[in-house]
Amino acid sequence: MLRLSRRGLLQAAALAAAPPVAQAQNAPLTLGVLTPLTGAGSFDGPRMLKAMQAVADEINAAGGVLGRNIQLTVEDDETNPEAAVRAAHKLVDVDKVPVIMGTWASAVTTAVAPVCWESKTFLTTVSGADSITHLPHQGYLIRTQPNNELQATKHAQFIIKHGSKRVFILAIQAPFAEPTRKYLTETLTPHGVQLTGYLVYDKDKTSYRSEVDQALRTKPDLLYLNGYAPDVAVVLRDLYRAGYDGDRFTQSYALTEKGLSELPKEVTQGVITVQPSADLNSPAYAAAAKRLGIATPDSYVAQATDWISIVTLTIAKAGAATGTAIRDNVRKITNSDGMKVYTAVEGLAALKEGKEVKYSGASGPCTFTDIGDISDCKFAFNRVDNGTFKFIELS
Repeated sequence: MLRLSRRGLLQAAALAAAPPVAQAQNAPLTLGVLTPLTGAGSFDGPRMLKAMQAVADEINAAGGVLGRNIQLTVEDDETNPEAAVRAAHKLVDVDKVPVIMGTWASAVTTAVAPVCWESKTFLTTVSGADSITHLPHQGYLIRTQPNNELQATKHAQFIIKHGSKRVFILAIQAPFAEPTRKYLTETLTPHGVQLTGYLVYDKDKTSYRSEVDQALRTKPDLLYLNGYAPDVAVVLRDLYRAGYDGDRFTQSYALTEKGLSELPKEVTQGVITVQPSADLNSPAYAAAAKRLGIATPDSYVAQATDWISIVTLTIAKAGAATGTAIRDNVRKITNSDGMKVYTAVEGLAALKEGKEVKYSGASGPCTFTDIGDISDCKFAFNRVDNGTFKFIELS
């Protein structure tokens, strides 16, 4: 039997007597988070969640949004499309969230996006496959991660600059595999760099030795490893066992600090990694570092900071917490000519004063095209030396 204290009974009676509008205004503003807490994306998911929660806490301490505290409802997408769709339906159908933030894998976002646009739920993502923003999402989607074209072009420019002449691509079966091959080829070939081959493999194999042997028969001086952490770890081991001594190039999410700690140093020695870089000189980046108590937030933490900041500012600007209100007003915050603001709290205060604001984020300017892509960003390149990442350049 449920027992309430006298104080609790009085509070419940007061709430029951309050007008419905007052009750709604005092209710928490629930925002959805769907991110990989397990699976291949589990290194990034928890850190992105922590960044979003830190911003929510800061907003709540300053009075909330539209008089309501932010409450995050969190689901694990497991880095798995089927699990993600089930979780998205729960967030949409049961929790009634106006937004879902945090999808990571392109296959997950591709599967979840229809659930969002069909329910008029806004979606923010870090997935990079070109196909995502070309889905018929009706404006209910933005991504802070550069698309395949921007990423592959920047990667190819680095490869050209550093003198590689023969490149083989080993890629996991994923939506980004073929577009990445296309854009790499278009940039590399006119500069005299030969693509010696392209092979797409299945995930969850215990060995990729046959794929590695096929690649090495073409005598590449650089292997472009376009996969996720579990499979890239296996590929790197097989390359070491095969005696390959050329360059290996991969995304930072495919070789993380955790991956370095789990693999022998001789297996990872010399591997080049790349990631979209946060805007290291931005006041928003400095604010994120201070808020989280870490010296150098990476791009994924910065992007997560920007999602919740953009969403809450847009809700305040619209005066409504619905997916359609976010869709219709988001570029009034991101693409505005108003006063630049670098945190949600700063922007919310300015909006209360009737000012127009332009949010400039920790991950970059956060300016979006009509289909939801960011316009530009920087990339950070590192090389593994003796089990640690060493910075090469920012470009």
